[in-house]
This record gives sequence, C-alpha cells and structure tokens, in this order.
Amino acid sequence: MPIGSDVFQVPSGYNAPQQVHITQGDHEGKGVTISWITPHEPGSSTVIYWAQDSESKLQAHGFFLTYHYFNYTSGYIHHCPIQNLEVGIGNTTRQFWFKTPPPVSPDVPYTFGIIGKYTPQYKWLEKELPKVDRAETPWLIVLMHSPIHSSYMNHYMEGEAFRVMYEKWFVEYKVDVVFSGHVHAYERSERVSNIAYNIVNGMCRPIDDQSAPVYITVGDGGNLEGLATAMIEPQPSYSAYREASFGHGILDIKNRTHAYFTWNRNQDGYAVEADSMWLENRYWTPTEEVSLASFR
Repeated sequence: MPIGSDVFQVPSGYNAPQQVHITQGDHEGKGVTISWITPHEPGSSTVIYWAQDSESKLQAHGFFLTYHYFNYTSGYIHHCPIQNLEVGIGNTTRQFWFKTPPPVSPDVPYTFGIIGKYTPQYKWLEKELPKVDRAETPWLIVLMHSPIHSSYMNHYMEGEAFRVMYEKWFVEYKVDVVFSGHVHAYERSERVSNIAYNIVNGMCRPIDDQSAPVYITVGDGGNLEGLATAMIEPQPSYSAYREASFGHGILDIKNRTHAYFTWNRNQDGYAVEADSMWLENRYWTPTEEVSLASFR
C-alpha cells in the first residue's frame, strides 16, 4: 500500500475517529465490534448503523477507556458491539462499511487478518518476488515484524501463520536474509526451513536447508518493557546465536556475492562484535544441495 494512501493520513476534523477497527463480535457471525480512538476528548461512543439500501437508521451505544504507561497517556479508546456501521457524529464525516459474514458452517470459508491467501498482501508478494532482477538487485532481503523462527518464550510461534504462508517463497526465490523485531532480544538462525511439514508427516521442526535465508531477530534496540529473557532450553539446533541484551546490527554488503553482518551490545563501552557472520548470496553462490522448495 503506498505510503501516501489516505489510510495513513490523520483524518480532518476536530477529534475525528482514528484507527477504526471492525472485528467479529460473536461466535455466530452475526455481530461485530467497532473500535476507534478519539485523540482530544471522549466525544461520543455512539455508532449510527443501518442495513444496505435501508432508510431506517439505528444507534448503538458503546463505552470508552484510557490507560497510562509511565509518562504515556493513551487517547480515548472506544468499543461498541454492533452489526453495521457509520462512524461520524456532528462534524466528523468519516464513513466505514463492511459485509457481515455468512452463517457459521463447517464449509464456510473464512479469511482473517492480512496474511491469508488471496489477500492484497499475498497477491502483491506473489507477483513481486518473481519480478526481482537479481542481476540488478543481487541481494533479496525481507523485513518483517514478527519472527517466524525464534527460540524465545516471548511471542513464541506468533509468526507461525505467516511462516506457513510465505516461507516456501523465501526458499524458492532465494531470499538471502530475513530481519525481524517484535521479540526484545537478539537471535540469529542457521539456514533452516520448515516447509516440508504438512501436519501429518511429523516433520514439525526446522531442518538444515542451505537454500533458505538466515533469520535474524533484532528487536533489541530499546524499549520500556525490558528485555525478553526467557528462552527455550536447551538451545534448539536451528538457533545459531542468541542473547538477551540491548544492541544493534550492521549489514555491510561487500559485493553481489558476499555480505558481512555484525551485532554489537549497546552496553559495551567500545566497538566489539558479539556475533558476526559472512553471508553468501543465495542466487550468485547457489548451494549444490537439493532445495526443499519442492515440498510445496
């Protein structure tokens, strides 16, 4: 989505609703919960709603809350359970729409979030990866928020849905390295993949795959919550190095075939490499081993 898209712009109008979310609100597929934030004052927690093409308008009344964390005070967070929606009271004119889901049934397809098949993100990446000209762009690097291979207890397996959907493409298109954050610590993986796993074959752990990228978690730049210190023990074989320290990484691309990555602790009073690795480009220095990308 272009950075200039209107979804990233602060809406016009005083105290206009921001960060509007519409989520399924019950187990029968007949309700939704509307959530939004007003920045300056509580304003109204009322939602006006009606069915498509109907002139009969109804109202639902929700509630709001705020929270404090150290010196941060949130905006006014509104929640209102309802089925149809128009957010806009007085001079607030933003409008939102949605389609209610079908009745619950074992055969009814559901897609949640933005990481499923046939979503805009999926379609974009499906078209974008084959277009990368490795002669012009030798290094293929992926940046993402939640790691898909991590041995920390904090946020463990939270990236699993993403991994199931996209890891096979990372291997197939020879992604060199994947950087992620989310976990407030540092970890570097071996070259591993878990794309052979199909639920019934029991191959549920990452295995060595020299066609796969290296996964590096660098969510250790600093935060108020502190470091993620709980780890899976013993250290899994797919984890090459991990440390719960604040730090930063440097990726130095030397040429089209080699790059050098280093990770430094912030608390060290001088420049010292706590972890480092030479990266060989997966496209320009291909491995002779058979890729596991055939397990698709």
